[in-house]
Formats: sequence, C-alpha cells, structure tokens
Amino acid sequence: MDFGGHSMTTTTTLTRQDAPHRRGSPGYTRITLALFAAGLTAFISMYSTQALLPALAQDFAVPPGTAALAVSVTTGVLALAIIPASVLSERFGRTRVMVWSAVLSCAVGLVLPLSPTIEWLLVGRVVQGVALAGIPAVAMAYLAEEVHGRDLGAAMGRYVAGTTIGGLLGRLIPSTVLDMSTWRWAMEASAVAAVLLTVVMAKTMPGSRFFRPKRVSWGTVTANLILHLRNRDLRVLFALGFILMGGFVSAYNFLGFRLLAPPFDLTEAAVGAVFLLYLSGTVTAAVAGRLGDLVGRRWVLLAAVCVSAVGLVVTLPDVLALVLVGMLLFTGGFFAAHSVASGWVGALATEHRAEASSLYLCAYYLGSSLAAAGAGLAFGWGGWTATVAYVGALLLAAIWLSLLMLWTPEVRRADAPA
Repeated sequence: MDFGGHSMTTTTTLTRQDAPHRRGSPGYTRITLALFAAGLTAFISMYSTQALLPALAQDFAVPPGTAALAVSVTTGVLALAIIPASVLSERFGRTRVMVWSAVLSCAVGLVLPLSPTIEWLLVGRVVQGVALAGIPAVAMAYLAEEVHGRDLGAAMGRYVAGTTIGGLLGRLIPSTVLDMSTWRWAMEASAVAAVLLTVVMAKTMPGSRFFRPKRVSWGTVTANLILHLRNRDLRVLFALGFILMGGFVSAYNFLGFRLLAPPFDLTEAAVGAVFLLYLSGTVTAAVAGRLGDLVGRRWVLLAAVCVSAVGLVVTLPDVLALVLVGMLLFTGGFFAAHSVASGWVGALATEHRAEASSLYLCAYYLGSSLAAAGAGLAFGWGGWTATVAYVGALLLAAIWLSLLMLWTPEVRRADAPA
C-alpha cells in the first residue's frame, strides 16, 4: 500500500491502467472494500457509547442529557478537527492519514473503559473524536480522486453503507455484552472490533494514483474554504448535512430511554436489537447513490428526506410495531439522503475537493453535536413527543433545502443522469 499517496506514473498521459477506477474493476473493488471497512471502524468507535447511555446515566448518577454528552462531545470535536485533518492529508497523503487516524482512535478506545468518572470518560471521548477525524475528512476526497465520476455515486453509497453497519455494530455489540456484563466490558468489545476492521482497511486500501502531496498554508486553506462557501449549491448541501445528522442522532440518542421505560419495558439486549434497523440504511445508501447517478440526485434527495419525515411521525403512538416501522423508514431515508448529498459535494467541487468534503463533514458532525444537544432539552421537557417535534422541525427545514436544489436551473442542468 502506498501510504504516502505518491503516484508511480512519470508521464502525464493516462493509460487504461492509470485511468480512474470504474465499477467492476479490481481497483474499484479494493477501494470500496477498504472504505467500507473504514466506515465500519469509524462509526463503531464514534457511537460505541450511544447504546450505553442509560447504563452510563445510572452508573455515574447523571441525567440523560449529561450521559448523551458521551456521544455529542466526540462528534463535536471531530467536526472541528476535520479541516486540520484534511490539511494534513494534502501534505502527507490520503491513505496515510486515514490509517493513522484509525490506529490512534483504536488505541484510545481500548483504554476508555477504565474511566473512573463521567468526566474522565468525556475527556477520553474528546481525544477519540480528534483522532477519528482523519477518516471522514479524507474518505470522500479519496473516492472523488480515484473513482470515475460516473461511478462516484455508487462508490460513495458503499462507503456510507459501511458507516451504517458501523453505526449498527457500534450499538449492537455493546448492548449485547451489556446484557451479560457491565458497560466497561461492552465498550471494550467495541474497541476490539474496531481494531480488527482497521487491519482490514490498511491491508486492502490501494495507494493514491491521482493525488500529489503539496505543502499548504492556512492562508491557502482559508481561501479554498471561502471559495466553496461562495457556492450557493454547496452551502445548501452543507446545511443539509448539519440538519439531517442533527435530527438523526437526536432521535437515536433518546430512543433507548423511551424503549426501556413503560409501556415498552424492553431489556438492554432488546433495545440493542432495535439498532438492526440500521440495515435499512445499508441498503438505501447504496441504492440511492446508484439511483442518483442514473436519474439525477435532486429527486432522490427530496424523496429520501420526505420518507425520513414520514417515518418519524409514525413513531409517535406507544405501539412497538409502529415505532419499529417508523424508525425503519426514518433510518433508511436519512442514509439515502446523506449518501446523495455527500456524493454531490464531490461532484460539484471540481477543485480543492478535500476542503469541500471537510466543510460538509464539519457541518454534518456539528449537527450531531449541537442539534442533538437541543434534543436533550426537548426530551427532558416533554419526552418522546417533544423530541419528535424537535426533529420534525429540522426535517421540515431539510425538505425546504431539498426543494431549493430541485428548483435551481443550474442544478437541473448539472444533475443530468449519467
């Protein structure tokens, strides 16, 4: 593997072997497998505490909103570290930054279960968030550089599918162990799984062929960021990332508290099994990415956000079957929308893609941290009904932003099917 991202090609003419990877080629398979594993390890590490929030609240004697910080502080600092991580990737290479990011995150994850207090746990989660930033900061730019534009949506869909399964395992592994042991062993089991997946990522990831390392200054980076922020369509996508992720994490942060309480009274293992609904996102992310390549991203994006909103409303009655069906639709719609929006950023930003991807992901994970903090207040005030109202308001804003992308003539012309 070429950790430095240097190309071995010395000519400027691209041969067939040096062309961007196309769907079905061995290189495309290796890239999507490696990025699938990257999504798995990142999201297992990122969300290993979400299924444990009720146990953390009980063990440390803190309210649900405080326990939820074990998720939001990680995503918050990750959002702030994404742009510096992308700058490092410009100098030292995409693959090198992703691999070291995964290794450092795993090292922190292995010692987190030793935290004696909630304060120490939160500090450790802050450090882990910084370490994790290199994977999401670089993955989108790496795919956009190495995969042919007509197959980028499908490749991005596979990466997002990996994040959905990573999110699932990040909840399912600890919740299953928690039913037999303590939250500390549950968190340790998640860390071990992340280590194994990091090995898979490092072994299968091809070296960069179209990346050239360069020295960058903060002035250059700032200029590139401003360039993207002046693009109205990219601003809309950044705002969508913030809103969608904020609403998604808000709902799942407090779903466990609802299902453990009357009238459901589910066990920890049963609540963990509810996270199997993430598999709907695994399917819809891959399908939406490919469908966006075929029929245009704007229609797929709008439909996905609407499906997510409908699913949220279905969860309101205290009927377990409706809660499960609603969360299935909510989850599938969210991951489909994220797959389309993230792939669209790479397509619209024809230069300085790392900075464009970083801005989207910075907004995305800030939404997870800041918007989800507001959900804690809503849940404390009015339970699940207030949480649905809060998330529903976010989704209405997302629908409006999706309509902006639908109606813009420039976007319609640029979003012609491949």
